[in-house]
Amino acid sequence: MPDTAAIEGRQSISHYYNASQFRADTWNRLKSIVYRLSTARARPGDKDAAQKILDELEPLETYWAFPGLHVFGHLHALLKADEFEHLTQIVNGIVGALMSGQYRRRHINVLSPIEGTLTDDEDEEAVDERARRRPYFEVLIVDDINPASQRQQRDSLVAMRRDEDAFTYEPVFVPSFEDALIAILLNHNLQSVVIRYGFRPRSNRVMPVLERYLKQSKCDDLDDLEPQLYGIHLADVIARIRPELDLFLVTDQNVEDIAGHVGDACRRGFYNLEDYMELHLNILRGIESRYQTPFFTALRSYAKQPTGVFHALPISRGKSIVKSHWIQDMGEFYGMNIFLAETSTTSGGLDSLLEPHGPLKLAQELTARAFGARHTFFATNGTSTCNKIVVQSIVRPGDIVLVDRDCHKSHHYGMVLAGAEVIYLDSYPLHEYSMYGAVPLRVIKKTLLELRAAGKLDRVRMLLLTNCTFDGIVYNVERFMEECLAIKPDLVFLWDEAWFGFARFGPTYRTRTAMHTAGRLREKYRSDDYRALYAAKQKDIDAIAPDDIDALLDRHLYPDPDQVRVRAYATQSTHKTLTALRQGSMIHVHDQDFSAKVEASFHEAYMTHTSTSPNYQILASLDVGRRQVELEGFELVQKQVEMAMVLRQRVRTHPLLSKHFKILTVGDMIPAAHRQSGIESYYDPETGWNNIWEAWDGDEFCLDATRITLYVGDTGLDGDTFKNEVLMDKYGIQINKTSRNTVLFMTNIGTTRSSVAYLIEVLVKIARELEDRVEDMNMPERKVHERRINSLKNELPPLPDFSRFHDAFRPDPKGTTAEGITRTAFFMAYDEANCDYLSLDDGGLDAAMKSGRDVVSASFIIPYPPGFPILVPGQVISDEIIEFLRKLDVKEIHGYRPDLGLRVFTEAALAAQAK
Repeated sequence: MPDTAAIEGRQSISHYYNASQFRADTWNRLKSIVYRLSTARARPGDKDAAQKILDELEPLETYWAFPGLHVFGHLHALLKADEFEHLTQIVNGIVGALMSGQYRRRHINVLSPIEGTLTDDEDEEAVDERARRRPYFEVLIVDDINPASQRQQRDSLVAMRRDEDAFTYEPVFVPSFEDALIAILLNHNLQSVVIRYGFRPRSNRVMPVLERYLKQSKCDDLDDLEPQLYGIHLADVIARIRPELDLFLVTDQNVEDIAGHVGDACRRGFYNLEDYMELHLNILRGIESRYQTPFFTALRSYAKQPTGVFHALPISRGKSIVKSHWIQDMGEFYGMNIFLAETSTTSGGLDSLLEPHGPLKLAQELTARAFGARHTFFATNGTSTCNKIVVQSIVRPGDIVLVDRDCHKSHHYGMVLAGAEVIYLDSYPLHEYSMYGAVPLRVIKKTLLELRAAGKLDRVRMLLLTNCTFDGIVYNVERFMEECLAIKPDLVFLWDEAWFGFARFGPTYRTRTAMHTAGRLREKYRSDDYRALYAAKQKDIDAIAPDDIDALLDRHLYPDPDQVRVRAYATQSTHKTLTALRQGSMIHVHDQDFSAKVEASFHEAYMTHTSTSPNYQILASLDVGRRQVELEGFELVQKQVEMAMVLRQRVRTHPLLSKHFKILTVGDMIPAAHRQSGIESYYDPETGWNNIWEAWDGDEFCLDATRITLYVGDTGLDGDTFKNEVLMDKYGIQINKTSRNTVLFMTNIGTTRSSVAYLIEVLVKIARELEDRVEDMNMPERKVHERRINSLKNELPPLPDFSRFHDAFRPDPKGTTAEGITRTAFFMAYDEANCDYLSLDDGGLDAAMKSGRDVVSASFIIPYPPGFPILVPGQVISDEIIEFLRKLDVKEIHGYRPDLGLRVFTEAALAAQAK
């Protein structure tokens, strides 16, 4: 049941992030009020309140096929006539159908009380019965026509339905350009758009939440357009906002005049279309192109075939399980299908991941289309392997690579394998929360300009950054790529999007993804407008001395369109944020030089790191996950963000929660210098939701709202204890990352309102238990508790920067640039004679450092948290790093042996290496 109090407390539309949620809650409010009216519990003003709600809902329902605008006349009439019982039955039927999704599975006549009210049996319809029903979607028709013409067009399309159709749909009509934009942002059921030629530019509906959607579409040039261009321009805008939608342009212009434009955004153009069967078939064909799952379908087909296995995998077909006396429970737990689909063959309709030519090849091509890539490659052993594949395929020994120091450890190991000369880039620190942010653009530009001044720019191969970071800091990908390409026109970008695979399917998030940005920049740099911009801007840049680095740091730099090459790679842990089995990952490529310079080495690297026995279930899940995001990714991501926003709002406004907890805001996690919009928080209790699109459009960094960092310093519990002993052990809530005084919650496409409500309930219980415990403390216990709080708030270890590589591992020890070779140090440590151990506890390490000795790490030291190397092989250990390690209160430090200490190189080994 919905939380009525919570819903009525959120009646102000400014306190809703998402109009879809406002719609659902408003229908539920109406349901509660008309129920009271139909009983003896009616309150004064309930009838007026019901009328007001109907007036709020009517403009919203314009953009949805169900329940349809025609019902509002009946609802208004019933309310006016005080027929509250009949009104309640109809409203209950509408709300039930909306909440359960029944309208997607069968036609519901909501004006019939019997038909509109769901029975228990219908609401609990068997899952396998539902699966046999045809998927439902809605088609937007943009045309300014009267209701009678709308009914005629709808009836004409419905008449085209056939029993053999794989899908079913209902049309939604809007009369204007602006209404079409609102509809595609509001209605997640839309899969196709038919753009006719008789619509107007502006909407007649005025509603704050709808104006917010219009602002998000960033389409301010309507008044400058000729009417005959409305259709083509609308198609272009929709393709930018929701590229997965199928667009059809119906025009009264000469087909020859528009043919070139139609191909850019539309599946097909029609001239004065009256052949509804042709339109119907094209609509269904467009859905089928996204619905198809070549490899999953092939695997299902294979599983149904009778086969005899005289090869590997005794578990294939379940034979070794079915005949067993001791492991029958495995078959009972997993079911037979997974074993029927287990095989080592690449024939029988299947395919080879290492050399795909059939269904796997097609599945990867469809995935590239879905994610805006030129090429996509599946991986069945995680993004750690994807990272190594990309690095090995591009980086050669002696190449210089700029690396985000707090990136995933797989990148550091990739540098070792490739023999790269590494320059580590420091992120800005957030000392008060014991976490790092992201690498400022100024730091990267300065490093590149210094390399240029040192004559080493030609050896710079790659920039490697994490987007978004574990804590949700998101780079302005376009700004970073553009300014770096202005300095190094062929620089390769590897964006680690392990936690950002979902971003492609949210219009706001998409703008900060690697593949979208690469495509956008490539188009931008070949335009005449950009050439003119570059020529104008470059005059000012040319007036600056090449060695005046400070002056160049203060300017927005633009790449030369005749030299620039857009080369971007993204690695994604699909299983982390989308539907896929664990270890299912993807490599996306948008590299202008891939075929000419990388393809051969990429395939060698792919062969090096990819198993010859990939898990077919993982591959099939990647195929199905792609289908899902192409058809409902927009809806799922919108709801994912909405759930995160609800959690942020409730913690911020709940008196007890806000007393003991704080969800870190944009202002807490991103310094003002990197927030040009000035936005401090996505939500304000007084004014509601701020315009986050402004921040995402221009700020150097912005915050992924689905990463919710909860500050727990005021509880007296450190993050690790709060995670394990409280959330997991007591309440069964699983999270991943913590810092000394924070824990990180993440919503995903599977997060429900119920799970968010449970989390809020748990936090309230924790806060109450804390208050009870503190009240019961005696004076000594209270002092201990206060000392813990003070330690978590004020005695935090300072976050150390990367120190430097020892000269023995620097190719140019006397140079002014900082590159070092981790590979040499890594393999030098294989010889135990080169290594020693110095303890953090017995004074040996302190004595060595005070003597003036350069103490150099012989291994990767990775504490969890923060989860990235504090020390790498060949790095000089600094006082700041030692202080940080000593103040860490975590149990898990990879590479460190408490019984022996830090593994370091002997002075003799360093001297020998330096010769």
